[in-house]
Amino acid sequence: MSNVVEFKKPPKPPEPKKPNPGLRKALIVLGVIAAFAAIWGYFQFIGG
Repeated sequence: MSNVVEFKKPPKPPEPKKPNPGLRKALIVLGVIAAFAAIWGYFQFIGG
């Protein structure tokens, strides 16, 4: 044993999980459908 202090690198924190690409695609599709529904409703009931 020696009196030398050994410095060790701290363990890397786990990387944050990326959102599921399939979930992101589904949210985009739902957003587009909701936008078309809102536009249709506007012209259907207000008559742009």
